[in-house]
Amino acid sequence: MRGVSEAALNPLRQDLDLDVVDHALDAGKFTLAELDRLVLPRKTLAHRRILGSLTHDQSDRLGRLLRMIWEAETTFGDRAKAHAWLRRPTPLLDGESPLNRLDTDIGARQVEAILGRIDHGLAV
Repeated sequence: MRGVSEAALNPLRQDLDLDVVDHALDAGKFTLAELDRLVLPRKTLAHRRILGSLTHDQSDRLGRLLRMIWEAETTFGDRAKAHAWLRRPTPLLDGESPLNRLDTDIGARQVEAILGRIDHGLAV
């Protein structure tokens, strides 16, 4: 992912700096409301800005979100299509959008499996 190092996306090795959040927001990867819902509440984000970095759990959630956005962008080969797909409800996820499933590891795995099927040209 451009502007984000591989080490920055490996929260098992380090907590993410808030620059990663700012860069992703500026790049339009997700909205502040989506960050609030999927990674950390805005009030907590303001507090983390004082402390300088995210916690391990917050870093893990942000890394998962960024990784899945990157995988969708790679699969579709078009940023706009990927972002539209992530936000569109699908029967494959019981009427939820893929983005809404990214708040858990199991949900991310479900989205990843669907992206894999799409990438391999299998009907979904």
